[in-house]
Amino acid sequence: MNILLIEDDLDMQELLHDYLQNFDLKVSSFANPLEALKVLKSNHDFSLVVLDLMLPFLDGFDVCKRIREISSIPIIISSARGNLGDKIVAFEYGADDYLAKPYEPKELVMRINAILRRVTNTVSVKKIGEFEIDENKMQITQDNHILELTNIEYEIFSLLLNNQDKVLSRESIASFLGSEYSNIKHRAIDMHISNIRNKIFDDSKNAKYIKSVWGIGYKFIG
Repeated sequence: MNILLIEDDLDMQELLHDYLQNFDLKVSSFANPLEALKVLKSNHDFSLVVLDLMLPFLDGFDVCKRIREISSIPIIISSARGNLGDKIVAFEYGADDYLAKPYEPKELVMRINAILRRVTNTVSVKKIGEFEIDENKMQITQDNHILELTNIEYEIFSLLLNNQDKVLSRESIASFLGSEYSNIKHRAIDMHISNIRNKIFDDSKNAKYIKSVWGIGYKFIG
């Protein structure tokens, strides 16, 4: 899925861009809304727009209105302006959802998936080797056997599966889990990985699925 991100806060833009790509979402980012509109008019491959309201050159409400004049593409407002009046105007101008900053990037992914499922009317199941991730049910199966994972084990294992052959540091795993896990210790990450390995019958000394990368973290190699 291709996401058009219009966000002039470059730190926030980079954060969302990198985070969304962890979920196989291709992201095109713009700080200038006029440039984003020009690209949207010429490119019909985008699946959804994530739109800030406080933008240079053109107010986010006007951007939303102009998008609706040329496309029915879903729009999620991502803004620090969280009062009810702004939300009402946003929906009147054609927005499909509204997230008030600050929020966990994980919540944005959930909103994106929910809208895209509704629009495409498809079941969000991804097959990776002998594993399948069902995002609707938040469950992972191995050879059609449902794995009994805790919530945090599901989050970690789905992250590894979605980033096959990519080394993920313990810090990046903790960051992915959200602010409630920001102080999680390396030993806790190792413990959760160990639990996942036990449930998928993986041997840490002769890894078939989750390989330890000494001094850094882990990667899924199955």
